[in-house]
Amino acid sequence: MSDGEERPVALVSGATRGLGLGIAKALGEAGCLVHVTGRSTSGATTENLPGTVEEAAAVVSAAGAAAGGGRGFAKPCDHRDEKQVEALTAAIARENGRIDILVNNAWGGYEQHPGAAFAAPFLRQSSENWTRMFDGGLKATFLTTRHALPLMTGPKTAERPRLIVNTVAWAFDEYLGNLYYDVAKAAAIRMVYGLARELAGAEIACVALAPGFVRTERVSQALADDPETLAKLESPDYAGRAVVALAADPDVMERSGRLFTVGELARDYAFTDTDGRQPLPFRLE
Repeated sequence: MSDGEERPVALVSGATRGLGLGIAKALGEAGCLVHVTGRSTSGATTENLPGTVEEAAAVVSAAGAAAGGGRGFAKPCDHRDEKQVEALTAAIARENGRIDILVNNAWGGYEQHPGAAFAAPFLRQSSENWTRMFDGGLKATFLTTRHALPLMTGPKTAERPRLIVNTVAWAFDEYLGNLYYDVAKAAAIRMVYGLARELAGAEIACVALAPGFVRTERVSQALADDPETLAKLESPDYAGRAVVALAADPDVMERSGRLFTVGELARDYAFTDTDGRQPLPFRLE
């Protein structure tokens, strides 16, 4: 793939660490110019976890340098704030003039979950948690898509795949353990269906992507004393390879409006996780 304007331009929200970083890294390896967003910066982190948006961009650039030549660009952004999202897309418009791949991964709905535990029954949950979940998760996805779409017009080519991916939690329609979370994630899936209908004429494919149990930084901390279980989990790169495969598929419009697990896409597109495995689609036990 040639340099500069011919490289696909990607925006991955919530890419400081975890699943988002794995997706951004894979896109960099595939030769994309990847704008990575997050709230943790070199001056202020939002969680007691490693990683900043600047470090994430450096990881993407390093992966690109070793493979397809892609590069990462740090874009601090709180996707709950429409003015910040507007500024983000305006910056990408100035720098690249377009967005070809949008991955909506930012999801801050877990934070500041006061009162009852996350998995407590609905009647013990604060109604404020509903607002937090929908603002930190679903609203962020809507705002980002709304402001990115004007940059996703123009002719579709191999260098301009035009793809929207919402990362979601889904376990074969099993209840996800928190009513607010379950409903918000279901809405993110339904959003893909509606977008696919509205954007079919523009040839912008919209899919929901459900990873399995992923070996993120948070999960790695929680399972630090259980390395055997930890080793069986999916790496964040596995979902990244799914996004790359979708973006490279000339017939991806046939998948638009649908939900896919990373595991089934691995079999459809014949890719593996970093350890050579193809972990099965995630199921709650």
